[in-house]
Amino acid sequence: MNYKYSKKDKLKSKKLIEQLFAEGKAITIFPLRLVYLKTPFEDGSDIKTGVSVSKRLHKNAVDRNHIKRLIREAYRLNKPNYFNTNTTGYAFMILYLSKDKITFKALDTKMRSLFERFLNKTTKDETILE
Repeated sequence: MNYKYSKKDKLKSKKLIEQLFAEGKAITIFPLRLVYLKTPFEDGSDIKTGVSVSKRLHKNAVDRNHIKRLIREAYRLNKPNYFNTNTTGYAFMILYLSKDKITFKALDTKMRSLFERFLNKTTKDETILE
């Protein structure tokens, strides 16, 4: 199992981020929202992920950065369990929606349920298209 969250796995392209919010689909399990878009990547990575915390809800940069670190760590630890068999490319943006701070344990359980719902929804969509 690969628990790395390397540079090639990070979503950095402004074009792709704009396309993600314009055309992507979303799944919400409060306080997280996953916006995703099926897209191929030239660099060989299957999933590229970005994390965002609202400046309007969390005024202090320290608080925003702390929540982003927690989200990235929960993503990094859960990614191999849910996406090891994934062959299609996806761009993800994980948004934090709450005004309140959250513990890592609570965030980790929310991330797992978010990924389970994502996998259920995408497999359902793929069976409908076939």
